[in-house]
Amino acid sequence: MIKYLLPFVLIASAYAEPALIACYGKYALCAASPTTPTNKTMVINGVTFQQGVSVCPVLTGASVGDRNLIGSCKSPKGNNTVWSLFSTEMMYPQAPSWAVVLATPRTFVTTAGEGGMANQWSYPCVIRPKKFNGATLADCLGPINESPWNGAVVPVGASVVTSAPLGSAYPVGGNLP
Repeated sequence: MIKYLLPFVLIASAYAEPALIACYGKYALCAASPTTPTNKTMVINGVTFQQGVSVCPVLTGASVGDRNLIGSCKSPKGNNTVWSLFSTEMMYPQAPSWAVVLATPRTFVTTAGEGGMANQWSYPCVIRPKKFNGATLADCLGPINESPWNGAVVPVGASVVTSAPLGSAYPVGGNLP
């Protein structure tokens, strides 16, 4: 696991962005989630990205966010919302069964179409009213093919780390330098 986290730490420190904030409480962990395009766009720092929605498990514990995007660890819009944040949790509910399983980080190279990636780090999520297989889930909106490290477009041919299974459309992840 450390070999997968080290690039994230190095990238974050090399760009001096994002401004990391340590949080404790409820958050959505999208690291193993696929993403479905919403047919809408969103603008991040003046760049237009395709918007996607990921279904992510809601966990409670220590996590890390981008202060530039979330401002604080407080829920974005009340009791039924959380931020999608990052953590080192390795056992958590994962699609499609939402059973608690071990996350399996992997790298892949982006391709055109559904071979891209999604960034769901430090974006708002709405908690679903009903649990599925004991898991609390949230719908999280974020940009497709946006780098979580510097907001740039992630090009075709970029290496990305994700815990989403092979075959996932637009897996949530982070591009490597």
